[in-house]
Amino acid sequence: MMQSFISMGIVTIIWFCIGFSLAFGPDINGIIGGVKYAFLNGIGMEANPDYATNIPFVTFFSYQEMFAILTPALVTGAFADRVNFKSYLVFLIFWSLLIYIPLAHWVWGGGFLAQLGVVDFAGGIVVHASAGLAALASVFVVGKRRNLSKVETEPHNVTHVALGTALLWFRWFGFNAGGVLGANALASTAFINTDIGASVAMVTWLVISWLHEKTPSFVGVLTGAVAGLATITPAAGYVKPWAAAIIGLIAGIVCYLAVQFRKKLEWDDALDVWGVHGVGGITGTILLGIFAQKDINGISGLIEGDVYQFGIQVFGMLFAAAYAFVVTMIILKVVDKFIPVRVSEEEERLGLDASLHHEEAYHM
Repeated sequence: MMQSFISMGIVTIIWFCIGFSLAFGPDINGIIGGVKYAFLNGIGMEANPDYATNIPFVTFFSYQEMFAILTPALVTGAFADRVNFKSYLVFLIFWSLLIYIPLAHWVWGGGFLAQLGVVDFAGGIVVHASAGLAALASVFVVGKRRNLSKVETEPHNVTHVALGTALLWFRWFGFNAGGVLGANALASTAFINTDIGASVAMVTWLVISWLHEKTPSFVGVLTGAVAGLATITPAAGYVKPWAAAIIGLIAGIVCYLAVQFRKKLEWDDALDVWGVHGVGGITGTILLGIFAQKDINGISGLIEGDVYQFGIQVFGMLFAAAYAFVVTMIILKVVDKFIPVRVSEEEERLGLDASLHHEEAYHM
């Protein structure tokens, strides 16, 4: 929780000072934005002709800030209980500057991937694929938790898992429908596609896991819903509801298999960030190139799924995923040279609440 909350504080400061400008400032050779909007310079109540022509520019700033905050926070789910808080703070800063901000510019800020035609409605590449591959890289660099038992891998409170998923699902409507940057028919389509994709994936996960594990798992159902949400995200405003249902079906199957694959190889991704968010974001990004339709509910001018769009989506996804994976590994290894990334065996045995923060989550 500390790692997630501190992301809001640190990334907000980065975003305010220079992050937003580097992501959405005037393009420099397709690689990065300029410093035009540093410290909210020129960002006010007026709409911007390049971004969000129907809402105040400062509203667009805050909407994009949400993505910047939550993406590195997603990565923390993979290395729970193992990482030194000091090294995490350094990692958070450099991950935001070297991975999230460039990716946001390349895809959403007019960078080279956008110039090639790569699209991502609300974060399949920029958020989920990048976080998922960064999570996988961190699993390889940080290593497994010591003395890992079945008890330690189970949720300590399933009702909290349900509450978190409910809040997340509700918030995802703003996450995806908000990508339209206006209240209109396309936003309504993105909204219902989000719900359909998540629902179909949830039921698909239930059926598969019930057949495979011989029990209807509530945590499995909740995980399937999140997989559907992640997978429909890049396509939410580009496909029709029937396609959202197919995407949800594929999400439930592919992400479930990814989680089982991770378990077989014994990768210690504590919250299955790679299998759910990473594989989900990658799958949705590819399927977008197949199912996108140029006319959605009378709104024309969108993209069309065809051979070129499919190919460019695959290229953009592979490039971004590889970049996030490799640079994450480099950041962690460099940080480890100065501040140990992994806590000591004794600190891990005591638990990070007690050993690093000197606080207890519960007092009986």
